[in-house]
Amino acid sequence: MNTQTDPQLLADYSSQGSEDAFAELVRRHLDFVYSAAVRMVCDAQLAGDVTQGVFLALAQNARQLADRPILSGWLHRTTQNLAANAVRSDVRRRAREQEAAAMNDLLVTDPDASWDDIAPQLDAALDELDEPDREALLLRYFERKSAKEMALTLGISDEAAQKRVNRAVERLRELFAKRGVTIGAAGLAVLISANAVQSAPAGLAVAITAASAATATVVATSTAATTAIATTKTIAMTAIQKIVVVVLLAAAVGTGIFEARQNSKLRDQLVTLQQQQAPLAAQVQQLQSDRDDATNRLASLATELARQKNSPNEVLKLRGEVGQLRQEKAIIGEKSALSQVTANPETRKMIRDQQKMGMSAIYANFTKNLKLPPDQADKFNDMLADNIMDNIDLVTQALHDGKSGNDLDQMFSAANAALEQKVQAQLGDDGLAQYQDYTKNLLSTLTAEQFNGMLTGDDAAKAAKTQQLTQLLQQQSQTTLAAAGLPADYQTVPILNFRNIASETDADQDLTLLDNIYAGVESQAGSFLSPDELAKFQQFRTNAIAGNRTILTMNRKLMAPISQ
Repeated sequence: MNTQTDPQLLADYSSQGSEDAFAELVRRHLDFVYSAAVRMVCDAQLAGDVTQGVFLALAQNARQLADRPILSGWLHRTTQNLAANAVRSDVRRRAREQEAAAMNDLLVTDPDASWDDIAPQLDAALDELDEPDREALLLRYFERKSAKEMALTLGISDEAAQKRVNRAVERLRELFAKRGVTIGAAGLAVLISANAVQSAPAGLAVAITAASAATATVVATSTAATTAIATTKTIAMTAIQKIVVVVLLAAAVGTGIFEARQNSKLRDQLVTLQQQQAPLAAQVQQLQSDRDDATNRLASLATELARQKNSPNEVLKLRGEVGQLRQEKAIIGEKSALSQVTANPETRKMIRDQQKMGMSAIYANFTKNLKLPPDQADKFNDMLADNIMDNIDLVTQALHDGKSGNDLDQMFSAANAALEQKVQAQLGDDGLAQYQDYTKNLLSTLTAEQFNGMLTGDDAAKAAKTQQLTQLLQQQSQTTLAAAGLPADYQTVPILNFRNIASETDADQDLTLLDNIYAGVESQAGSFLSPDELAKFQQFRTNAIAGNRTILTMNRKLMAPISQ
């Protein structure tokens, strides 16, 4: 059991990108947030979306929240903001219905209010309390802390903590009375304690943790953007993240580019894909659970064999079961979590569509510059998506077979050559040359595009700085590649080099390469960036390395055999 406090976990996540720390935060608070979301939106699926939004906001604000001793108050308020914005019209409709019901209740006094009377209005009533009272109730009845634990958290005596809870319950009871819900303080406390927190759907924690890990910036630091369901700030993911090399669990085209393009078709596809993430994550989790179950049963049978050593018939029967279980475990362990999920044609198609969305965002400027008609651009993006799926299969096979060195070189070089042949066949020699140049400069293009939002000055000044940053990135990339003895067209964005998923050693080398490029840019950018902008770029560099490392590690786990 993790004994770190919430502030300690937030500090680990914000400073080190610790996936385990964030997963623990999700584990602690998931049911609380999900239960509040269900009460607010009255729809389990939408509640899941709101819950993911809350934890994405938590990931972005981790650094600012690390000194906050009580996290539940912030989580509850953020859940309210997200839910209100997501279902504004429904909230208004339900408010009118609740008001009518409250008026009826005023006419018929019912001393035995039920949870159905309490739940629709609980969160609005909590919001009307002052912060100390609200936090006292959240700690006692939602996080289920004892008076002693509350006292330690709040820095007060046990007696004072209990008095604060009693006072808060009484004030909450008064708020319900104003709404026409008559109930005693003791009864109210019992109903909240018994019903306020329910278990979130299986797989939601996996989806949230992975999606939040994916929000660590890949080639740029996280930036704030207002999303369709949030009045709080969420993480603006870069195009590289949206490639969904973090297959299954990363949002495809999120804020940032998505909002800039305002493409309704992509928006509709994004909603569909987000709805499918939790079930897919649950499938992966179930596969790992099946293997763990087989392991546990094997251990149990081994114990039983030892106990039945004097009963030959039982021993033979048990040995047969052991053999069958070992075979079952081996079959499960030989395959990757991803390959078992993608064995379903519909699931594989969904993942491929996700890849296509990411690639269409990354190469949007390329297809625009070439003035490709919509049907040709769509065909080009299909080709890129198919290439990603082929590379995912190659990575899965390489991890299964333990390939390294020259074998990996041959595998991925052949895959890239095949893709370029297809590009040439569709776009001609000039189109291929432009594709190669665009792909080679993805790091500089996407980094400068993302960092533009952190620049100061008017539009003209920002444009000039962006151009200078792009040129400096290109120059520094070529200088660093030459010093490392690598070709000029080497892909400098680690997550776009599939070999880095297949080989942890190669990944570490490419992360060092990326860090060296950014270090060189940092040392020269002072000529056109202000000290504040330069400080932001330094943080940008740190986040880029941490983000790439997290995503590569997560993909390696998904694509490696479960037994590894």
